[in-house]
Amino acid sequence: MSISILGTANTSWANGVGDKNWSTQCEAMVRANFSSIADAPAEVTSASPLEATDKMPALCQMQGYVWPQVKFRLGLPAHNWNGKFFEVGCNGGCGDTGSFEVPRMCGAPLQRGYACIAFDGGHVGEGVWAVNNLQAQVDFGYRGAHVTAIAGKAIVQHYYGKPPTYAYFCGCSTGGRMALVEAQRFPWDFNGIISGAPWINDTDSAMNMVWANRVLRGSDGKPAVTRNDLKVVHEAALARCDLDDGVKDGVIGYPIACKFDPHELVCKANPHSGCLSQAQADAISKVYDGPRNSKGEKLYVSGAAIGSEMGWIDEALDYIRSDDTPGGSESWALSYFRYMTIPPGGPNWQLTDFDFDRDYKLFGGGVQESLLNAANPDLRKFKAAGGKLLVYQGWNDQSDLPQMTLDYYEMVIKAMGGNANTMDFARLFMIPGMLHCTGGDGAFAIDYLSYLEDWVERGRPPDKMIGSHVDDFYLARLGGGSGNSDSEVHQFLGALKLKLPLDSEIPVKFTRPLYPYPIRAMYGGRGDPSDANNFEPVKP
Repeated sequence: MSISILGTANTSWANGVGDKNWSTQCEAMVRANFSSIADAPAEVTSASPLEATDKMPALCQMQGYVWPQVKFRLGLPAHNWNGKFFEVGCNGGCGDTGSFEVPRMCGAPLQRGYACIAFDGGHVGEGVWAVNNLQAQVDFGYRGAHVTAIAGKAIVQHYYGKPPTYAYFCGCSTGGRMALVEAQRFPWDFNGIISGAPWINDTDSAMNMVWANRVLRGSDGKPAVTRNDLKVVHEAALARCDLDDGVKDGVIGYPIACKFDPHELVCKANPHSGCLSQAQADAISKVYDGPRNSKGEKLYVSGAAIGSEMGWIDEALDYIRSDDTPGGSESWALSYFRYMTIPPGGPNWQLTDFDFDRDYKLFGGGVQESLLNAANPDLRKFKAAGGKLLVYQGWNDQSDLPQMTLDYYEMVIKAMGGNANTMDFARLFMIPGMLHCTGGDGAFAIDYLSYLEDWVERGRPPDKMIGSHVDDFYLARLGGGSGNSDSEVHQFLGALKLKLPLDSEIPVKFTRPLYPYPIRAMYGGRGDPSDANNFEPVKP
């Protein structure tokens, strides 16, 4: 398989903007006036021609902002623009776009000939920006992605002399939340939207991180489980449920149907390396179960899925670290509750300060989630506008929990009048073994954009997608690390956004078909189990 540029450019622009004079026209964009764009007055502050490389076409790269403070970077192909517009959602707490270049954030779309824009979420920094800054909170919550789309499309029209024929949005994590917000609040911005692992409710997700961090610690506040302990649990869970898709591949296909209890591993006699203490089994069960108050009442839909255990400690978005330094989830939760909530906890707030009898009401109240919440299942306007929504979620994601995404999609089905009325414009794909956004033990490398283009532009809905598992050692080497840790794989894929057809030189260990929820893939019993063609769709 090789990378290809999909779509054909308008004939008048097939050889570039002004052909040999494209660089001059690019530099002139700083003198264009975009202050009268309705709802999104903007200014281009710099425009630089970038010559083609072996991986990237020649580009006009622009920097600018939408009033008052949403910074963006925009890449416009100098030649063979495909006539389409692509916006990338930012990740985590977002921040200044000066920390990356357009080719890095927009690599896949630019290679296909898209005009592509990325933005900073309306602020600089990791958390302090939010304190007493309602404008920044609004921009981060819902306005930023919208005004970036309006301004970006206007600049594209000015540059090429014609508006884009199609507009797409793609984001994961925070970007996945922004994707849902676009469909819910601004249904006319995009023809097609890809929402990956969406933070549907930021406060609940951050609360779950606090819960997991707390229950995985002993009475002394130190980590009560080790990575080896979790390996024992993970292998036991696989032994129980790995074959649920008909093949032993180190991946649980449908974790919510897995009947596994870590208390089965409690030491029968003296503790040893292959068993758990009662306290450890209790803690792991609580991570699966999710937050509860002192009355035992559930405060969240669920906890981490069975099979995700190896991501809980010493990984990119772990709950705890062996050396007791702040893990990925702990760092995010601290920043969130200290600065981003309304009211903020303050700079001295600690995870141990969270009161599960009170604070889910205090921090999760209407003010905060009115800005950030992406749980509105009413997508009637988006559907009426002809929009298509492709949602994907990794089953092994311990950050944005899969049950939250499932719960939201099932509410959409109810709100839209049933599965058939939903499937004709919105589909959810649950990806076994995949971590947060990408990486992990499953078939995580997926060309989402091609499937969405087929749906939007040619009326062919994604009845099946093909995912590939790229060799971990290969990805770790490309990412600059050694070994095959999931964190290195995740960081590499997150940076380069591996969502293109895979080059023939990239080593693929296996492929899997991925079907719209609730359909699952089952090995048919014949042929190579590493080949997606030998799997069949089944209902749970």
